[in-house]
Amino acid sequence: MQQREQARIQVLNTVLEYQLPIAQAAEIMGVSERHAKRLLAAYRKEGPAALAHGNRGRRPHNAVPEAAAAAVVKLASNGYAGANHSHFTELLREREGIDLSRPTVRRILVKAGIGSPRSRRSQQHRFRRKRMPQEGMLVQVDGSPHAWLEERADKFDLLLAVDDATGTVAQAIFHHTEDTRGYLVLLEGLVEQWGIPLALYSDRHAAFKYNARQGPVLYESTQFATVMRELGIQQIFAMSPQAKGRVERMASTFQDRLVTELRLAGATTMEEANEFLQEYLPRFNARFAVAAEQAESAYRRVPEDLSLTETVSIRHTRKVARDNTVKYQWRVLQLLPGEERPSYAGLQVEVLERADGELMIRYQGEIVDFQEEALRTPALWGDGSGTFPTGEGPEAAGEPTSGHLDRDQRKLLAALESSVEKRAKAKKAADQAKPVRNRLERKPTPTQQARWEAVQLAKSQGLSLRAIARELGMSRVTTRKYAVAESPPTKLFSARERAKAEDLAQSPMAAD
Repeated sequence: MQQREQARIQVLNTVLEYQLPIAQAAEIMGVSERHAKRLLAAYRKEGPAALAHGNRGRRPHNAVPEAAAAAVVKLASNGYAGANHSHFTELLREREGIDLSRPTVRRILVKAGIGSPRSRRSQQHRFRRKRMPQEGMLVQVDGSPHAWLEERADKFDLLLAVDDATGTVAQAIFHHTEDTRGYLVLLEGLVEQWGIPLALYSDRHAAFKYNARQGPVLYESTQFATVMRELGIQQIFAMSPQAKGRVERMASTFQDRLVTELRLAGATTMEEANEFLQEYLPRFNARFAVAAEQAESAYRRVPEDLSLTETVSIRHTRKVARDNTVKYQWRVLQLLPGEERPSYAGLQVEVLERADGELMIRYQGEIVDFQEEALRTPALWGDGSGTFPTGEGPEAAGEPTSGHLDRDQRKLLAALESSVEKRAKAKKAADQAKPVRNRLERKPTPTQQARWEAVQLAKSQGLSLRAIARELGMSRVTTRKYAVAESPPTKLFSARERAKAEDLAQSPMAAD
């Protein structure tokens, strides 16, 4: 069974033992209360097998065809741009003959990065949410940028993981910024010290969830969400800062107390601050943590068949070249032959990058040995002219110069400089020998004249180039050309066309 299903079994067992209300169990599992009751009834009747969906791996019979979804996105971007989702759904039904429901149209457009131009949300009455009864059922995470070392260092972020049941700071680290790597370090430390929680409560930061309004969704989930899914942790997203108020208030308390503690400890760097933070957390938890309603912990142990080192990492798919190498962030990784597979050429492998920068390569669940090729000698790099700019190059960087290179490297460098010098001389001679082309301006066509006048009029009204291009149906490149021109831009006569025009002007027929 998947980790997510195992987590649901643990929650449902807690409900059957009358230790957790069905409403809180639904929140932990990320489903509605009604569906939680369905799961509970099926679990009582059929056991753990009931939690696996019967249609897993099947395409829904009522799924919208890809061609129809692409047509909807194309129409929303061109002819019907600016219409809200409800109006656009009606226009599709009336004018295009595409009969889809409004939620379906909205789901297609949001996935393509096209949000509704007008969105309304009615106010809702909010209730104070009670703490979870068991430790490990829900962990709230957030980042807090602050001048933690005051004027002794630049600002950086404090990443917090707070248990909802007890208010215990389960894990905290200082990181340069609030990003995926920092949260992976936070999650790994949390799992190693406490175990795998049932659910994680966070905001809609880009590390946790792709925002469709910022552009099209390129992947199914973020790197952090992929790790959460493999660990069987349910993601819950807060719609406002007040929803995750426990971790927000904890960050405020740290900003009040931890700054003073770090100053008294004499921390001047982020590394020293992290060392002190691990010593400070037990004292802080002893002061502010409360007892859970139930003493039993809900943290789960890491399964024996699950490697935490491989799971908590950033992974990218690469195709192995014919020479058994893959490229990753300007680095060339040479795969070594294995006992069962002497070559990996043409296969798809995963490059796993740990938060500390360590790399691993995995193929079909097995780690592949590799070695990283050495970088080229910096002395052989330049700007293409054979020389380095002032203040740059091997001498400025402290790298070995040509006097410290071996014989082969000196020969290569001399050949490179000679080749660059020859190409520069040949280009200069060709430019001097190239005849100057006489050109004659054409008269603007009526279309060019009308476009130029329309662009200049819109420009005088204060519209941006993007708005002008949208209104006139022109590309932004063409719009910019007409906007910066003092007169209607036209094409130019070449020397051959000019000679032909002069011959026609001097002919007897032209005189007649």
